Amino acid sequence: MDPAPHRPTSYRTVAAPVVASIEEKRSLFECWLRRAEDEPGARAVVEEARVTHWDARHHCSAFVLGPEGALVRSNDDGEPAGTAGTPMLEVLTGAGLTDVVAVVTRWFGGTLLGTGGLVRAYSDAVRAALAEARVLTRVRVGEVDVRVSHATAGRLEHDLRARGVAVPDVRYGEHVTLRVQVPVAERDELAGLLASLTSGEAELVAGSEAESWLDGPG
Repeated sequence: MDPAPHRPTSYRTVAAPVVASIEEKRSLFECWLRRAEDEPGARAVVEEARVTHWDARHHCSAFVLGPEGALVRSNDDGEPAGTAGTPMLEVLTGAGLTDVVAVVTRWFGGTLLGTGGLVRAYSDAVRAALAEARVLTRVRVGEVDVRVSHATAGRLEHDLRARGVAVPDVRYGEHVTLRVQVPVAERDELAGLLASLTSGEAELVAGSEAESWLDGPG
């Protein structure tokens, strides 16, 4: 189950939605910055902004998706080509974030900003949102079931949690089965840790291996 070398084991994203606004020559730019894990989710944020701010002229957007940030999209939504979506996208990628969507809604203030002014305004709106955002790191974890006796289960669960190993589920039957999660970078060490904590009693359940992503610290 070792990951291929090119596959990321972590990435950074925003922890919660952020709204930030700037004003440029009486035009108001409001940025929604949200987490999105797929393209339909990102596009849903854009549509929500469009419906919520129906009175605005433009709803420009950019998003970066996937653990490697491989899927990128941007949209100028009626602004001159390259003055909104692309600079917004450059701010997101420059921040090293993925699974994130930015929508900047513009209410026209009556004064034309020119291409340079638009690029700065849309970029600055996203930067303002990023400045307020809390960033977290998502970690790719390996999951496996571990089978032990009832007499050992409670102590093993305690010892694993004390070492920072996640135990999201415990099932009781003839034996006790603990679902254990460890960062993929530490997965090879799990068998040795279990053996040392249970004097070799713990049994890894064949066929129970899986992977998932968990929110970690910033």
